[in-house]
Amino acid sequence: MINITITDDDAIVVSSLKTILEMSKEITVLATGSNGEDTVALYNQHQPDIVLIDIQMPVMSGLEAAEIIITTHPQAKILFLTTFADDDYIYKALSIGAKGYILKQDFDNILPALKAVAAGANVFGSDIVAKLTNLKSKGEKLNYEDFDVTEKEQEVILLVAEGLNNKEISARLYLSEGTVRNYLSNILVKLDLRDRTQLAIWYYQNK
Repeated sequence: MINITITDDDAIVVSSLKTILEMSKEITVLATGSNGEDTVALYNQHQPDIVLIDIQMPVMSGLEAAEIIITTHPQAKILFLTTFADDDYIYKALSIGAKGYILKQDFDNILPALKAVAAGANVFGSDIVAKLTNLKSKGEKLNYEDFDVTEKEQEVILLVAEGLNNKEISARLYLSEGTVRNYLSNILVKLDLRDRTQLAIWYYQNK
């Protein structure tokens, strides 16, 4: 059973989500809220497996709430469910460590997305994946040497950005999975990033 909280300023959306998801018998909705402050309070109270949250809400936005939660609880799993596919929102959501970003229009994908996030995957709707490659650097092109990133580590970064998992990367680069994990760990430390999702976004922002 996956325990979640739901936050959205549209009461009808919250009620519908709660009813439909709990009908699956795989989801328990521990509590619901209508703004970012509710989200933070509900997480502290219930420690859900996943926080399902909208972005634009009164009092405090979903992005602000997610950042507070992840800062204090790095293990928290945040899944954004919104009508907005703006590049700035997507970048901000993923850069703070959200595990997924899907659009409300993809209603049938919400349950599969929750299950995937609970299993440790990162989930993005098809429209969001298409936008990732359009995230452009706003500054000068990055010099990897400034971060002491080696050529082999650059190859790993590129393959992570393409969506390959460790097994696929090891096959592509003729390395063991353990070596790939070591490379990835070193890269995250050097770039001060939390996980491979942030690494992929970092790559697209700086390529």
